[in-house]
Order: sequence, then C-alpha cells, then structure tokens
Amino acid sequence: MAYTAADVKKLREETDAPMMECKAALDEADGNLERAKEILREKGKAAAAKRVGRSTSAGVVAFAASPDNLVVGGVVVESETDFVARNEDFIAIAQTIAEFVRDGESTDGAKIKEAVESAVAKIRENIKVTKAVRIAEGKPVLTYVHHDRTKGAAVVIDGAGNDELKKVAIQVVSLPPEVLSKDQLSAEKIAKQTEIEVQRAINEGKDPKMAENIAKGRVNKEFIKEAVLLEQPFYLDPKKTVAQYVAEVGKGASVVDFAYLAIGQGEEE
Repeated sequence: MAYTAADVKKLREETDAPMMECKAALDEADGNLERAKEILREKGKAAAAKRVGRSTSAGVVAFAASPDNLVVGGVVVESETDFVARNEDFIAIAQTIAEFVRDGESTDGAKIKEAVESAVAKIRENIKVTKAVRIAEGKPVLTYVHHDRTKGAAVVIDGAGNDELKKVAIQVVSLPPEVLSKDQLSAEKIAKQTEIEVQRAINEGKDPKMAENIAKGRVNKEFIKEAVLLEQPFYLDPKKTVAQYVAEVGKGASVVDFAYLAIGQGEEE
C-alpha cells in the first residue's frame, strides 16, 4: 500500500516520532498507518530497554490536582541530562504522568509504561519515574514546585485551606523535615540522636555526665527543630515556628500531613 507525505505528517503528529522513523515505519508497514504506529511503539519499547541501565541525575517534579484539590498526584521523573529535563516536551510528559497517578494509575501501569516508552523513543535518553505519591485523604491539598522543578512539596490541610498555608509547602522544600510533629519521632530515633550528641560533646572535651545533659539540650534545640516540620523556624520569620505561623494564618485550619519530592531521592521500591 502506498503512502503520502500527508500520511507521514499524520503519523509524526500522532506519535511524535522523528520524520525518518515515521517513513521507515510506513515502509515496513506497507503504508498501513495503524501498523506503522505499532511498529513505532515496539521500537520505543526496544529503545527503552536498551537505555534502562543508564544513570539518571536530572529531571523534574510535577503535581496534578483534581479540580477541588482533594486528590493530588505527584511524581519525580528523571532523565540523564539537564538539557532534557529543561525541555518543554519532557516537562509535559512528567505532568501527564502526574495526572495518571492522580487518577489512580500505578507506576507500573500500562498508561505510565507507554508514556515513558514513548518519551524514551522520542528523547533518546533513559527516563524513569523514581517516585510517585497519590494523596486522597478527603482534605484540601496545597502544592509547591521550586522554580527549577527539581523539588516540590504537598501539604494536607484539615479545614479550609488558603493561599497563606501554601507557604508551608515552600517551608518543606526549603528545609525538608523528617516528620510532621514531635510525636512521630520514634524513641529509637531520639535515642540514636542523643547517643550521637553525647559522643559529640565528649569529643569536645566534656565529661560524660555533662555530655548527657548537653546532648539532651542539643536534641531539643537543634535536631527536633530541624527534623520536625511544625517545630522548624518559619522561613519568612525565624522567630516563630511553623506551628505558630499556621495558628496565625490558618483561620482554624491545621496541617496534618505532607509529602516531599526531589530529584535523587531514589527509585520506588
């Protein structure tokens, strides 16, 4: 079956594959457009398989929210180079994948697999979804992505969220915490940190008894204020804690959960 320049153009528009690959696929498919699409999909899978071992150190964070902001999907999509990560096509692919996650698709689901394979075929780099979160707690979710798109955060609000509380998501990106509140720090975590601080004080020349008191003070004044979101100094006014800021601007609302996403966090289990 013969094909025309219009067929090549249509195949390119529908698949985003390079012009020469579209021509080759139509040649192999004897002009059959649907068969040519299938050929390009198979080549995309093969290209993805060849690149799967390549390291990824660049990429973007993307969030997609439902119209009412009660359901949010967030993803880290990594590429091999910054050049690709800054490409608008790559950013659009990450946004689409975030929408799939928001709508309930798992990272090994068919839609996301196909999106990644198509992106690899087009962009010619290894592309991975290294982290994905779906927040659907029936509460408003506010999100923030840093200007370079390498990190972002979502915060879950109990009550009516407002734009001022979005600054808590900025806080999470500014100083990524381990937990939301002090009661979420395990006794083992506190004991381990205290042990580290005791040894630090001893190394500074303090006797063991004094070192224990110094360690407890440092855990409360330094570690907890860094590891616990609500105890952190608020980035716009370090004289107040994040909890105090939320109490001032929340109008009765509170932050009940958060998620932090960033390039280099590691691949999903």
